[in-house]
Amino acid sequence: MIQKRIRELVAYGLSTGLVEPEDKIYTTNRLLELFCLDELEDCADMDAKDAVTGKDGSFEPEYLEEILSDMLDYACANGLMEGDSIVYRDLFDTKIMSQLMPRPSQVIAKFKDLYEHQSPKAATDFYYKLSQDSDYIRRYRIKKDMKWVAPTAYGDLDITINLSKPEKDPKAIAAAKNAKQSGYPKCLLCMENEGYAGRVNHPARQNHRIIPVVINDSKWGFQYSPYVYYNEHCIVFNSQHIPMKIEKATFCKLFDFVKQFPHYFVGSNADLPIVGGSILSHDHFQGGNYEFAMAKAPLECMFTVKGFEDVNAGIVNWPMSVIRLSGDDTDRIIELADLILGKWRGYTDEAAFVYAETDGEPHNTITPIARKRGDKYEMDLVLRNNITTAEHPLGVYHPHANLHHIKKENIGLIEVMGLAVLPARLKEEMQLLKKAMLEGADLRDDEVLEKHADWVDEFSQKYDQIDESNIDSIVEAEIGLVFMQVLEDAGVYKRTEEGQAAFKRFIETLS
Repeated sequence: MIQKRIRELVAYGLSTGLVEPEDKIYTTNRLLELFCLDELEDCADMDAKDAVTGKDGSFEPEYLEEILSDMLDYACANGLMEGDSIVYRDLFDTKIMSQLMPRPSQVIAKFKDLYEHQSPKAATDFYYKLSQDSDYIRRYRIKKDMKWVAPTAYGDLDITINLSKPEKDPKAIAAAKNAKQSGYPKCLLCMENEGYAGRVNHPARQNHRIIPVVINDSKWGFQYSPYVYYNEHCIVFNSQHIPMKIEKATFCKLFDFVKQFPHYFVGSNADLPIVGGSILSHDHFQGGNYEFAMAKAPLECMFTVKGFEDVNAGIVNWPMSVIRLSGDDTDRIIELADLILGKWRGYTDEAAFVYAETDGEPHNTITPIARKRGDKYEMDLVLRNNITTAEHPLGVYHPHANLHHIKKENIGLIEVMGLAVLPARLKEEMQLLKKAMLEGADLRDDEVLEKHADWVDEFSQKYDQIDESNIDSIVEAEIGLVFMQVLEDAGVYKRTEEGQAAFKRFIETLS
């Protein structure tokens, strides 16, 4: 079997372009060495290329999973792996795929050639395909994610239940706890991840390649997220391990990237806990080739800032508090964005429960997103505040406790724009919930489902009948409405007459 799988993996490499025809023997021998084999046995009766390609000559991504699975079973049975858990299997299959990978310099050279002689999109198309073919983006896992669109008063929100991040088993968790602590790489976003073999507490990245970019005269890296929550979900990160910081230079960098890759949007998480992203220690942005619901949302009112009459400004019809700036001149948009940031950092309105700081701790910051729309440039500035109270210890402008049964985690850039990344537990919980509802069971008697009971009692009253024919669509729609409420909770200025009046009080301070 291992002999057959080696031939098939080489054929996969040739089919996808990871392996050049001239490198076929070389790649085969590297795989033989990896599996401690001395020779390739004669398998003339097996056409490896046909095994991994379809009728049109394209590869079948699911078959790569089969090839690697059998290879991992062999490696485990022959003592080539430390264990058979998902952590050790992921470490070793990344090592397998690294045997097919071109060197970073080759990838960079091809990317630059496509960028200069064809288009930025041609370059990113090549790089995105490479990142998938290399199994850095595990397509067969991404397909497991549950995704749907939920209509709301603010447009169609994207909902996903994330199932592509594997759960660590107890033995691997224990091994990671006991493993020697290392500061290399310093985090998952550092340049030093490229080609890194990984360990039980850090993923392998031998099949990973980074594209260097220069934005705002500083060196950054460009890569894709291995979990691709949306189309061409990319990460742009500082070559230096320095903390997140929202400042004027941030706006300059965002627009500089958009000018280089005009088919992509790019945004930054906020730079404070609770309202920031999961990695505040390394300056980075996220972008991609996707239009979120927030980008589609219209302006509900326009305003003009004195001295910036050439920049269009308005409040977006969105559950969170968003100011949209647009115009032809990015320098002017940046200047106004910097003015708004400065005003917001120091703004307090006790009547609206907005405090710039308490006990010396700053609370106000911004989540910025840049894009090109037609011939004009746009920047959305989402006002954020991370104040906490005894009633809301996780944050006043954070999902409130009554929504934690669906979403408790921080609301970062992706959620701000209208895509819910929900925990994997919900897949099983929603299956059990629907079964219990159809059977008329008391949810409060179930320790897993009791947290959903009040929610079900509330939305069930909206429907004349809930049965097998409509329960799936009802539960999906209601989860979408919960996410809408999550965003409303995260909004500093509420979607009420009083809340919007308070928003406009802040706008008046800009002139």
